[in-house]
Amino acid sequence: MTTLSRILAATDLSSPARHAVDRGFQIAAYCQAKYSVIHALELDVLDALREWMGEDVSFLKKKLEDDARSDLQQLATEAEKHYGVQAETVVISGPHLAVISTYAEQSNAELLVIGARGQDFLRHHLLGSTASRLIRKSVKHPVLVVKQPPHEPYKKILIPVDFSIASAAAVKFCRLLAPDAEIILLHAFEVPFEGKIAYAGVDEDIVKQYRIATRDGALANIRALADSVGLDIGDYTPLIVHGDPSQTVIDQEQKFDVDLIIMGKHGKNFIEELLLGSVTKHVLAESQCDVLVVDSGHIKISS
Repeated sequence: MTTLSRILAATDLSSPARHAVDRGFQIAAYCQAKYSVIHALELDVLDALREWMGEDVSFLKKKLEDDARSDLQQLATEAEKHYGVQAETVVISGPHLAVISTYAEQSNAELLVIGARGQDFLRHHLLGSTASRLIRKSVKHPVLVVKQPPHEPYKKILIPVDFSIASAAAVKFCRLLAPDAEIILLHAFEVPFEGKIAYAGVDEDIVKQYRIATRDGALANIRALADSVGLDIGDYTPLIVHGDPSQTVIDQEQKFDVDLIIMGKHGKNFIEELLLGSVTKHVLAESQCDVLVVDSGHIKISS
């Protein structure tokens, strides 16, 4: 795969979700990819009203489905004129999670784009919502969480790396998504038990030497990672920071004014990590820019 060829955006037709649809149009135009926009309607919940409404429930279901198709088509038509890309629009009745995940699988989507509903996206959504379960269920698809209006293609991308295959997957996908963007490869580290070591009276010079050695090793590892995925020295900026990884990512996002963070994940314990205070959860909750989550287990890394 040398470029993205199939992109899917999921929308609830709300105003915040429009940013995700527009970003999907922009990426599809840039990559010349096929683009679909899907809206799931969970109409079966209306069956509980059948006792009081009778056959009017069926009429109501049809009315809601027709309205959704009209609204989705209008949304796509307006964006098509701006981006020059024609999108397939799909409205399917069924549970949101199952509908979107199944369609992504059947359509061989290489990127799933969803919207972040405002600043409280993680606090409000990740505990039991469709959005959180969608991220969990769609771990095999890279998931782009859109927070900002897509005024322009991604220009500056921050990729936190731990030198695993997940890091390589994140960099590889970055090159597919935005090959001309400036890339910052960030590695954050902490001295194990640093506070307790200092309290125990360990010489500060020893801790300082450890930091220097760790920093030098991290720089060598970043260069090796970049080389393994085909990045030349001028294609990226290495950044090694001593500090808490979760907060460091947010600090560097603001310092360098990046417009996308790409997080590489290992996959098997994805949702557990999200819900138990992982770096990914913190970045999704606190970052101002868009966040792309890539699972190494489902991205083919070719040399």
